[in-house]
Amino acid sequence: MGFTSGCNHLSFSHPWRTLLAHLVALHLLHLGSAQLTVVAPNPHVTATVGQDVVLRCHLSPCKDAWSSDIRWIQHGSAELLHHYQNGEDLEQMQEYKGRTELLRDGLSDGNLDLRITAVTSADSGTYSCVVHDGDDYAEAVMNLQVSDPFSQVTHPWKVALAVVVTLLVGSFVIIAFLHGKKGRRKRKGVLVGRQ
Repeated sequence: MGFTSGCNHLSFSHPWRTLLAHLVALHLLHLGSAQLTVVAPNPHVTATVGQDVVLRCHLSPCKDAWSSDIRWIQHGSAELLHHYQNGEDLEQMQEYKGRTELLRDGLSDGNLDLRITAVTSADSGTYSCVVHDGDDYAEAVMNLQVSDPFSQVTHPWKVALAVVVTLLVGSFVIIAFLHGKKGRRKRKGVLVGRQ
């Protein structure tokens, strides 16, 4: 195997040292030619109808994205949701006109965040952030779930119960008011009779 011992210590013979040097060199070459990747730190985003939401992703390794070709795609429609290239917004999907914005503040740090304003239930779905930078291509996928607390089905019995409770409470308030008024009249009458 190439192990030799001297002075009661194990040491690697010449072939192992050469192999180790080659592995270190390969590792350093690999680090120097790191592939571009896009990372979605939160692949599951939730929002409520009417809120603004930011779909976050960033380049790894971190690099300036100002000159990159950045495309956000909504999978349900397979259309280009938002397209940015070389400092300009090129196109937006018709349903999102004026509602999407690539947050440029973070581009120099490799952030590719997209803001969608006033989300609707129709915005729920899967989104991709795709980046072309020279010969490099990378993509991250995330899911947006938009809930609408007001669109839940209201059962007829719940409506009927709410109406009955409202009528009962209203009736008790009116009866208490009238009873209080009658009691004051009686007290006034007793006071007038004593004089």
